[in-house]
Amino acid sequence: MTEQECTLLLEQHGVKPTANRIIVARALAEVSRPLSLTELEQRIMTIDKSGVFRALTLFRENHLVHVLEDGGDGVRYELCHSSHAEHDDDIHAHFYCEHCRQTFCLEDCPVPEIMLPAGFFRQSVNYMVKGICPQCGGSARVQGS
Repeated sequence: MTEQECTLLLEQHGVKPTANRIIVARALAEVSRPLSLTELEQRIMTIDKSGVFRALTLFRENHLVHVLEDGGDGVRYELCHSSHAEHDDDIHAHFYCEHCRQTFCLEDCPVPEIMLPAGFFRQSVNYMVKGICPQCGGSARVQGS
């Protein structure tokens, strides 16, 4: 994602595009899977942990990131590619590998629509499948047998 594309995405979500926010958004856009705060910090050496966390907090408040609780080592963040802050049209499933502890986006797997009872309003969806990823499949089976 280019700097201009990141700037546009930030503006569409009501976030002022500062240099640090653009760097955080680009770091999230460069990977094909959700990242933990630690993984994101390791990718961005020019911003301290508190600066990265402040950007993520603002992104979360403006529906610019999906925050996933994968049952592993905390939460992971991924850039939301929805074109506006009010409606998230970037809902997809995720897969957590219990062997390598990585979380993967399953963008081609539709998330089933859940009909909520009257009075309930959806804020977010976290559809997580857990198991063993293809990269770990062989080694996990050998160790587990």
